[in-house]
Amino acid sequence: MQYPEPIAQLIESYMKLPGIGSKTATRLAFYTISMENDDVTNFAKALIAAKRDLHFCSICGNITEEDPCIICKDQSRDQSTILVVEESKDIMSMEKMKEYHGLYHVLHGVLSPIEGTGPEDINIAALLTRLQQHDNVKEVIVATNASSEGEATAMYLSRLIKPAGIKVTRLAHGLSVGADIDYADEMTLFKAVEGRTEI
Repeated sequence: MQYPEPIAQLIESYMKLPGIGSKTATRLAFYTISMENDDVTNFAKALIAAKRDLHFCSICGNITEEDPCIICKDQSRDQSTILVVEESKDIMSMEKMKEYHGLYHVLHGVLSPIEGTGPEDINIAALLTRLQQHDNVKEVIVATNASSEGEATAMYLSRLIKPAGIKVTRLAHGLSVGADIDYADEMTLFKAVEGRTEI
């Protein structure tokens, strides 16, 4: 037996979201149907508003309602440091920490030859243009994930930026606070040893 067309379309729509398979999509679809009409209407309005009202900052590439974004407009931030992240959500994580006060740049992905993602497919050109136009930038902190693609992207950025005399650093990787060494994989231990600090 097939689902009625509206349910089938809803399931198909949910399956377009990352990490949502057919079982979860079906559960979400039936939950949506059981919601109050006002809740469904507000949910639909929130989806439409997010798609309609949000765009990328023309300077850093962060998701914003206004251009430039609030971070790029804030002259009290350290203009000499740019922290490069893979996605806009990474900026939110850094801002929660309340310890970094510089600027950001969002790549919208990482280099991945296997997936066919090259330098022209992510926001690298805008970063290089930004660095050329603002000679007050002294350090670029690469905060891509510790995956093979993240590491490759970090190395690629370093090779492009260092010749301009700008310091390129990488976030430290390794053991998290409270982690047991015997549960860590080889790469985590390698990064922990490599990033060791003097006490």
